[in-house]
Amino acid sequence: MRRFIPCFVLMIIFLLTGSPLLALESDPVNTIPTKEESKSYDLDPVVVTAPAMTSPLEVQFDPKAPQQPIPAQDGAAILKTVPGMNVIRKGGTDGDPVFRGMAGSRLNILLDGETILGGCGNRMDPPTAYVFPEAYDRITILKGPQTVIYGPGGSAAVVLFEREFKHFEKPDVRINSSLVGGSFGRYDGIADVTAGNQNFYFRGIGTYSHSDDYEDGDGNDVHSEYKRWSLNGAAGWTPDKDTRLEVTAAHSDGEAAYADRTMDGTMFKRWNYGVKFEKENLSPWLEKVEVQAFYNYIDHVMDNYSLRNFVPTMMMPNPSVSNPTRETFGGRMALRLALTDMTKLVIGSDLQSNEHTIRSTTNERTMPYKSKPRLDDASFDQGGLFAELTQHLSDRNRLIAGLRGDWWEAEDKRDTLKLGKNTVANPTAGEERDEFLPSGFIRYEHDFLEDNVTFYSGLGYVERFPDYWELISAGKEGPTASDISAFSTTDPEKTAQLDVGATWKFGSWRGYVTGFFNKIEDFILIQTKVSRGTGPTARSATITRNVDATTWGGEAGVTYAFTSDLSLDTSISYVRGDNDTEDRPLAQIPPLEGRIGLNWDNKTWFLGSLLRLVASQDRVAINEGNIVGQDIGDSSGFAVFSINGGWRPTKQIKQALITAGIDNLFDTTYAEHLSRSGSTVSGYEQTTRINEPGRTLWVKGNVAF
Repeated sequence: MRRFIPCFVLMIIFLLTGSPLLALESDPVNTIPTKEESKSYDLDPVVVTAPAMTSPLEVQFDPKAPQQPIPAQDGAAILKTVPGMNVIRKGGTDGDPVFRGMAGSRLNILLDGETILGGCGNRMDPPTAYVFPEAYDRITILKGPQTVIYGPGGSAAVVLFEREFKHFEKPDVRINSSLVGGSFGRYDGIADVTAGNQNFYFRGIGTYSHSDDYEDGDGNDVHSEYKRWSLNGAAGWTPDKDTRLEVTAAHSDGEAAYADRTMDGTMFKRWNYGVKFEKENLSPWLEKVEVQAFYNYIDHVMDNYSLRNFVPTMMMPNPSVSNPTRETFGGRMALRLALTDMTKLVIGSDLQSNEHTIRSTTNERTMPYKSKPRLDDASFDQGGLFAELTQHLSDRNRLIAGLRGDWWEAEDKRDTLKLGKNTVANPTAGEERDEFLPSGFIRYEHDFLEDNVTFYSGLGYVERFPDYWELISAGKEGPTASDISAFSTTDPEKTAQLDVGATWKFGSWRGYVTGFFNKIEDFILIQTKVSRGTGPTARSATITRNVDATTWGGEAGVTYAFTSDLSLDTSISYVRGDNDTEDRPLAQIPPLEGRIGLNWDNKTWFLGSLLRLVASQDRVAINEGNIVGQDIGDSSGFAVFSINGGWRPTKQIKQALITAGIDNLFDTTYAEHLSRSGSTVSGYEQTTRINEPGRTLWVKGNVAF
């Protein structure tokens, strides 16, 4: 923690003494009160096919709502339903979310206000890999660099997976449970039980998800099996409606096979502990205060023999294992102030500290990995201060602005590095980096036509510190074999972005349109298969380098209700990216995509359909991309059609619902443009990209009361 230890200790003291603080991740709408609060559209009560943006730059939806296609089993899969969101595919699970062509730490993902960082140096476990969507009550996406209160970075968007708490007026029990069964051995289950009274409550959530290898449209098996489970618990004290102290704990594990690499994940253990205290309505000017602290430990194991037939190769002649870990703890303080009836201010601070270790073996038979010591390879510390102001200029005009400053420290703890099959001294061993990075934004919002239309325009700026995968996992740019560490040479990324758009609702019509344009100075580009050296020292390397880039595009959606029972949903998203430094396309940019959904619902029965149309993509930069994936060539367009239906069998229970669907009805063989390359796996056909599942049948039952 170094210089940030005093801040963390101070937070704990504040908590134990009952002093207030505000972690506004619990309600992003109420965090910045605007007129949209009173006129936001209801969440779709039937099927989530393409959640819409209903207020400026915000998409919010219920992960427990029935979904088309098959209900998601991890965080990336459910985010893929949002226009503008894509997933870099690796197999059946653990894809990496991408928004407007931006991946990794450009997306600031918080799980109930907490930062979770994976251990795998090759991104087997992004933060969303530890998410079972139905274990959360709400998902919110805040587009663009248009907020400063949810941690550092987040130049593309902020994604919040949140749990809600509703105060108990009397002793009661709330239960939500569901089961999913589907093709390819798919079955999921969740039980979510909360019991409490006016003073205390307890919540327990258990989840399980499993799938065998799926088949693509040609009937070929894809190496993609997985299983996951998690247990989450919370205990809270609520002496009154305005006060809550909550302690949480979570434990999870699993395994997953991957079609894009030579190893599979055989352990994804996670331990989490958190504490939160909040107090509301302290005075007319102090609306809410909250403190939050958390601890996460990830213990991840990958090998080349447990979930596949071991076949010796030149690179891996023996059974091999890698065992990285990541330990993260942090916290957040904030206050929401009502300076006047027209002026709201959020101020606060946050911090996090994380350390990464690794141990591995190239021969598990003779040198078991558990017999080896864990070696620290990097540590990161961050502390930030933020302030966000909402000024109501009139009943229909608002100005929202924020400023943020982050102090970063990083240390390279690697004594040696791998250079091909050789081990060499690390030229940046023991080096430290210190950076101060500012961020800010300003946005104007205006309601007109009797508040049925909201227009907005915002300008944001973010400086993002390079993450572990950009500094440690890859080497630096250079022509010789000695250029092997990117730690001291990779500059922070600087994004300046303009966002404009509108939301509207007229009678049977509702919709939104949003566009963005940004300039990125020192964009952090990852490039693979770079040749270095000559003769016997020649090798192929992965490097980190900075370029300048431009991206622009946007999303739009329209819903039309033909009758009270029948509606049409449409959406479209597009991004274009350019590497300005080298005058060529920016890599890992998704193609144009459109969705059309037709839904009928008479409140007892409902039917729906979804047509997904994706264009080809020929603007590529081979072997270039981000920390997750690189371009592998042009891709073809495709169309996928899916249908669903459901029945509400009774009104005596708060929610009893049976849904079923057929995804990829016509058994199309296709692959996403943002996909990793298919790897050689014994017993499986190698493909250029990871082919998606063929025709998939599924059924889900849900009961809540």
